[in-house]
Amino acid sequence: MTLINPVTIIGGGLAGCEASWQLAGRGIPVLLREMKPGRFSPAHEDPHLAELVCSNSLRAADPHHAAGLLKDEMARCGSLIITAAHKTRVPAGGALAVDRHAFARQVTGRIESHPLITVIRREVTGVPAAGDIIIASGPLTADALAADLARVTGPGLHFYDAIAPIVAADSIDRERCFRADRYGEPGTGDYLNCPLSAAEYHRLVELIAAGDAQRPRAFEDEKVFEGCMPVEAMAARGPETLAFGPLKPVGLTDPATGRRPHAVVQLRAENRDATMYNLVGFQTRLTFPWQNQVIHAIPGLEQAVILRYGTMHRNTFIDAPRLVNRGFQLLSDPRIFFAGQISGVEGYVESAASGLVAGIQLACRRLTGQLLPPPATTALGALGSHVTNTDASPFQPMNINFGLFPPLSGGKMKKAARKAAHVSRAHTALEDWLVSLPSVITTSS
Repeated sequence: MTLINPVTIIGGGLAGCEASWQLAGRGIPVLLREMKPGRFSPAHEDPHLAELVCSNSLRAADPHHAAGLLKDEMARCGSLIITAAHKTRVPAGGALAVDRHAFARQVTGRIESHPLITVIRREVTGVPAAGDIIIASGPLTADALAADLARVTGPGLHFYDAIAPIVAADSIDRERCFRADRYGEPGTGDYLNCPLSAAEYHRLVELIAAGDAQRPRAFEDEKVFEGCMPVEAMAARGPETLAFGPLKPVGLTDPATGRRPHAVVQLRAENRDATMYNLVGFQTRLTFPWQNQVIHAIPGLEQAVILRYGTMHRNTFIDAPRLVNRGFQLLSDPRIFFAGQISGVEGYVESAASGLVAGIQLACRRLTGQLLPPPATTALGALGSHVTNTDASPFQPMNINFGLFPPLSGGKMKKAARKAAHVSRAHTALEDWLVSLPSVITTSS
């Protein structure tokens, strides 16, 4: 069958499949381009679409967790990925985990049997010069396509992550920290500083140096990280290396003592609302349990809620805040949208969610002439807010978390009440948004 004016989607992962489903469900034909099985990335081996590589878990199912709320919203939007996940679910406590092979077969079968979706199994080596496109080629985008994407995005294409942990602002002990920039007046400036005595610093260094680190995969080159060395590598070079590096106290005076600390861990706001703080210079390969120990050993962060752990790995992604809008549409070429990890999100569910948003937004553009992005108070909209967060410098991909949502009104709340308020507000906003969208014609093949 010849499809009239189809949307080309590059990449048959979770994002590409979800975007295809959302478009086809609104009567818009799709050409889904996937290079498997003719060519596999270094991490893939299953010829089916929507292959899960490193884990079978889609994380928390409870909607009072941010990841659970995101899945709940996707389900309300008729998500193919969430439907397939529930059909292939395996026991995993409070998480939504799947039989990976059954999940991939389920998604592939639904996509290949849809009358408005044509799957073409051939590698795409360049961005098509005409027509509407969603680029969902993933974190291991093949070299030829990546080279052409660099032409489209300019310098805004990255190939590796070097991510420092992020903590929730309201979980930082402000009695132990002080606000100041280097050589600035105490009490002013952009940084929160966690001061360490000599004894506290050396205990922290010993803990970092003793940590379990994740080894790079065979196709990742450790040499690329020399410019942003992990903290455990610096700690291994000598006990004072960190104190002369990212933990240097030069230009800072602790107002509690009137003296310069032996070392400081600096925290920088990650977003305009300052609901999240980044541990400056703490990029790391330490395992998540070990990072948990290290972060909670820092004065002022003993009770910190960790919103994102540090990682360092191969990851092709765009500098989204300078390239796309909240609908994942390329500012310099409105016919092009991005989805999946290449768009600046992190994780399976977030990748699928960005595909859902990109597919719906391209459908809105086709059917109404305008974009209708989800409200920032929803989990889907919070992802759009993240990828357009120009305050994040340098920009790094992130999982969904409540720190991405706009602040709640009504003053301080206990943790459970705060989560419940986020969920209630999100549900209301999502229902209003769904009413504004072009109707789904069919959600089945």
